[in-house]
Amino acid sequence: MSLKEINSHSEMLELLIPDSRNYVLLYKKGSDASDCSFKNIEEALSTGITTNIVAANVALVKDIHLNYGVSTVPTLLVFHGDKFEKTIKGCNDDGYYASLFENVMFSASSNKTGIRQPRVTVYSTPTCSWCTTLKTHLKKNGIMYSEIDVSKDQKSAQEMQRKSGQQGVPQTEINGKMIVGFDKSKIDSLLNIQ
Repeated sequence: MSLKEINSHSEMLELLIPDSRNYVLLYKKGSDASDCSFKNIEEALSTGITTNIVAANVALVKDIHLNYGVSTVPTLLVFHGDKFEKTIKGCNDDGYYASLFENVMFSASSNKTGIRQPRVTVYSTPTCSWCTTLKTHLKKNGIMYSEIDVSKDQKSAQEMQRKSGQQGVPQTEINGKMIVGFDKSKIDSLLNIQ
């Protein structure tokens, strides 16, 4: 799968899929960071991941970044349906993007019971083996979560440390409660995992 180029904000809005995660890469062709981001997203998609993602070259498309307060590129806009959720700035490696897209696919396909699950955020880094163990445990038990790579997001790393008083990963935030490390019994208790 390769990135589809779009030409306007209205075209972007038409392509957003309801009740699904949608991504829009804003980039400037010829810029090192933008070319890096574009290439790494395409590499992540080449592994067979399917997700709704489009790209807009801000040198040609002038009406998207203004609507979302984007002043630097590359920036990945994240939507749930047509609701704007957040931005992911800079060039990340293909593994980061693959993980981002796979977690979204996993999240969208789970929780068929209709019971509202607690909000779960995993703070991790790519080289952390306990982070991988934690995410595997959550997936195995059908728990939806969002992931923040604190090695690439200094603001989130500072926020994590402010909340828990700790710098180490993994950390899991479940409805505002921070769990440092892979404390399986505490995580299972808060998420009602049997």
